[in-house]
Amino acid sequence: MKPFLFCAAIVLTSFGMLNSAHAESRPRANDPLWQQECGSCHVPYPPRLLSAASWNTVMDGLGSHFGSDASLDPASTKAIRRFLTSHAGTRTTERQGKALLRITETPWFVHEHSEELPAGIWKSPAVKSASNCSACHTQAAQGSFSEHEIRLPKGVSR
Repeated sequence: MKPFLFCAAIVLTSFGMLNSAHAESRPRANDPLWQQECGSCHVPYPPRLLSAASWNTVMDGLGSHFGSDASLDPASTKAIRRFLTSHAGTRTTERQGKALLRITETPWFVHEHSEELPAGIWKSPAVKSASNCSACHTQAAQGSFSEHEIRLPKGVSR
């Protein structure tokens, strides 16, 4: 390999490894059962957005999942839990020793969404809540949250 290409490869590899801020735009891990069960009610949130501890707590509470009964049969629960925890993020998603259940409460989410967005965005009729990723992230259903794919809904401006 020529020295220039070797150096370029090292720089690009290092940049990719160090640039974790853009890790959320990576292609997502996929599982048909997770896609079907979780995606039937909401965007199937990429496992990397919560830690394994948080996903375990979410899976333990499916009988009262944010106001809905999302209970599954034991085999499906086990398979989805395995998928989520094996692809979970490495960021801490705990507060005061307790696993966070809402992606919207994680330090990463708060940081990414607090600087450039208007304060009332979550109350906009086009957005409705912070958990409605698809309102602005055009590729959320595909697991991509790249800043290049953001389109604010009509009536919402920065």
